[in-house]
Amino acid sequence: MVLALYWLPSFAWATEPALQLHGFASQALVWTSDNRFFGDSPDGSLDFTELGLNGSWRADPRLLLATQVLVRRAGEMSDATPWLDYALADATLVSAPTHRIGLRMGRIKNPIGLYNETRDVPFTRPGIFLPQVVYFDRVRNMMLASDGLMFYGERYTDLGTFSATLGAGLPLLDANVEWNYLLDDHDGELEPEHPVPLLSLWYADPAERLRLGLSGAAMHSRFDPGSEAAIGAGNLDIRYWLVSAQYNAANWTLAGEYAHILIDWRHFRPEADRHHAIQTGWYLQAAYRLSPAIELMLRYEEGDADRRLGDLHLHCPASDHSRIWVVGTRWDLGRRLMLRLEYQRHHGGFTLSYRENPPGDGVVEDWDLFAAQISLRF
Repeated sequence: MVLALYWLPSFAWATEPALQLHGFASQALVWTSDNRFFGDSPDGSLDFTELGLNGSWRADPRLLLATQVLVRRAGEMSDATPWLDYALADATLVSAPTHRIGLRMGRIKNPIGLYNETRDVPFTRPGIFLPQVVYFDRVRNMMLASDGLMFYGERYTDLGTFSATLGAGLPLLDANVEWNYLLDDHDGELEPEHPVPLLSLWYADPAERLRLGLSGAAMHSRFDPGSEAAIGAGNLDIRYWLVSAQYNAANWTLAGEYAHILIDWRHFRPEADRHHAIQTGWYLQAAYRLSPAIELMLRYEEGDADRRLGDLHLHCPASDHSRIWVVGTRWDLGRRLMLRLEYQRHHGGFTLSYRENPPGDGVVEDWDLFAAQISLRF
């Protein structure tokens, strides 16, 4: 049936196949008054580096192939090993003046929130760092993409555009996921039990100024311990919901999102057979464009969680919450070069990676962050 739909007549196709190659590079300096964030930041860290190469080929008016390889250094969380961010085929099955239906297959960016599908490129982020209470860099690869397929559709009406994406894919579980949810890189393997269902619903008004969205995913994984693991076999389930809103005007943009995350640990230890935790995070963000080249940004974030695995692990109260004020500026030096400065005032350590700040080290509750970044695209 999918193949039959693919060959249906279509409207407004591009007339020529196109090959496009692009890339970007960025380097940041990160300093914190306390705690480690993207490297040994209290001493000033240069361990936030990105180099990406991407390409797309319109093999047919209805078929687009796209891929990106990223070299990313992010403190202890990423060591600059080349990583396949995405590699997909996007087939438009039906296209008409009033609607469009398509299918994506391969390693696909997860359609979560306002920024997840564009978080890999420095120029498309609202700041040097995304709101960490919603878009966790400490488990970036798991959030960014999955291996599977997704159907998407758009409906164009006088009231605006309604769009939906529904799919399933295997999540990308690395050592950062174990550090964040199991508090260590244990001897053993954490693997998905089955593909993760994903849902994304969006509305945009006719002028495309207002955007409203709902995104969700549900992951079920199993840990199989090795001979030296400190925990037994168990299951880790995560359900993630995100509500999004954005308004764009001529010179300013307002955005806000709220995340609700339910985490369930089962069978890791007989003494604590099951444990639930709820994480919530939200932010409000305003950006004002002083000129086409200069933008100012102000954001407030809150995040709260019970990050214990039962009562058997070290627990730092300061890591259960974050209250963050962020101010930043962006300066575009032409089309290809961008400079950014950002200051953050933190109360709490909810956004910190356990890999960089192990539970036994403790977290300083009130701390500052300053970052500067230079980015190039080509």
